[in-house]
Amino acid sequence: MVSTVLEFITAVLGPLGPIIVAAGLGLFLILLSLPVILNKGEDPFAKLGSGGMPAGGFSKKKDHPKQTKNRINLRYDSGKLNLSRFEAYLTPKDEDELSAAKLKLLQAGYRSRGAVGNYNFLRMILGISFLGLGLLYTLMAGGELTAVQVSLYVIIPGAIGYYLPTYWVERRCQTRQGELEDGFPDALDLMLVCVEAGQSLDQSIVRVAAEIQHSNKALSEEFQVVANELRAGKERVSVLRDLGVRCGVTDISSFVTVLVQSANFGTSISDALRVYAFEMRDKRIMRAEEKANKLPTKMTLGTMLFTVPPLLIILVGPSVYDIYTNLGTGGQ
Repeated sequence: MVSTVLEFITAVLGPLGPIIVAAGLGLFLILLSLPVILNKGEDPFAKLGSGGMPAGGFSKKKDHPKQTKNRINLRYDSGKLNLSRFEAYLTPKDEDELSAAKLKLLQAGYRSRGAVGNYNFLRMILGISFLGLGLLYTLMAGGELTAVQVSLYVIIPGAIGYYLPTYWVERRCQTRQGELEDGFPDALDLMLVCVEAGQSLDQSIVRVAAEIQHSNKALSEEFQVVANELRAGKERVSVLRDLGVRCGVTDISSFVTVLVQSANFGTSISDALRVYAFEMRDKRIMRAEEKANKLPTKMTLGTMLFTVPPLLIILVGPSVYDIYTNLGTGGQ
């Protein structure tokens, strides 16, 4: 019976009939499940920002327009991509996997509450879109493609679209960590000046975050997060360790260890900052020298590809042309 159905589908829709039927069935199931997903109760916390009262509330008196306008929304929402109603379907169920995804997005600079859901949503949408483009190309090609070619033209674009956000996050994370490494020695020098001027460590972090806001935005944001957590009453050791984990940079993690040990043993913070800032400056110089020493090796391949062949054509080309011309004349 199955073979008969497959033969009928192939006879009606062509060699790609089973693939078309499977894709249509998947689309039908998605559309069938959308009403169930969209039919979700109202979030009780959303009423805090909208100024609404629960059913059967304490008072039916309407708020004054000025009071409603000045009401503060207690939930953070970036407003760029609101997928809160799909959060249960877009976030991992495993706590370790969810924590790893949040940490990776934090290291890339994405701090919004629904960053993990937005990330998974983009992976799903791009994967389906690229898969649809591959399927459309195979349908336009008609029966000229084999089954293996059809599979490759459909699966490979889908895989590229699915892993494209992952590649983007990895590149963004590497770029941001490079910015943190380059600007950290200067931030330490500013912090040392603030501490030696009589400010506390908390005040110096706030001042440094304000001073480097335009020169190094990534590091300024991290220091602002530290300052806000300290103001909220969080323990300083915990805040500093979270900074090292959130940045993912070895130099910052070592700096956090130095500050924690300085606080535990009661040593001077200014002395620790002075020694560590000197080491960070030397380390930045060594990174620059390392990149400069790698440059000739990297340029060798480009030199061989784009310089040697034209040089050979200029030097040897006329001789080869003369030899070919003389041989042709002698042969005649």
